[in-house]
Amino acid sequence: MPKRGYHHGNLRQALVEAALRLVEIKGPTGFTLSEAAKQAGVTPAAVYRHFEGREDLIAEAARQGFEMFADLMQHAYDKYQPSALAAFEATGRAYLAFARKHPGHYIAMFESGISVNRTPELAEVAARARGILEQAAADLSQHIPAEKRPPASMFSAHIIALSHGVVELYARNSPGTASPFAPEDLLESGIGIYLRGLGLIDADT
Repeated sequence: MPKRGYHHGNLRQALVEAALRLVEIKGPTGFTLSEAAKQAGVTPAAVYRHFEGREDLIAEAARQGFEMFADLMQHAYDKYQPSALAAFEATGRAYLAFARKHPGHYIAMFESGISVNRTPELAEVAARARGILEQAAADLSQHIPAEKRPPASMFSAHIIALSHGVVELYARNSPGTASPFAPEDLLESGIGIYLRGLGLIDADT
């Protein structure tokens, strides 16, 4: 069978898409560059024209994922303005929705062990995504007295940790971790408990 031909410029993307499929099936360390090349329909040698190794390939998948993730977060944040509470809650829901819709990207971004500082481009887009969440947290917490107000970076980190936990344990069908509650309900109630603890919503909300 002849190899599928790719015009100049799209082989790189074909390899990224192949890696994403393999990441979903085998995990970020469970495949070789030769397997990615086979998925893309090219010889293993062709991979090295675009990527030095598997980690570079996964880093590009992560960069593209963060681009999509940041755009989704920005849309969620903007859609529910001017309500700081609604915008903040929307970013949490968007996190869960992204993980479900783009599992390969999510794994490359958060579970591959690839540092967001591996390339300047990856660091920049990861910081953009993080900045949207921090802005949503800052907007919501501005009414807390300064001496009691957590830094926006800490506030958003807590919600990211909660969201990530729900994704890992309940939203991706991990073996042995079935929940009687929908992941969306778990996340919403967890965020509610956190916000009530900060006095940002009423106890009966």
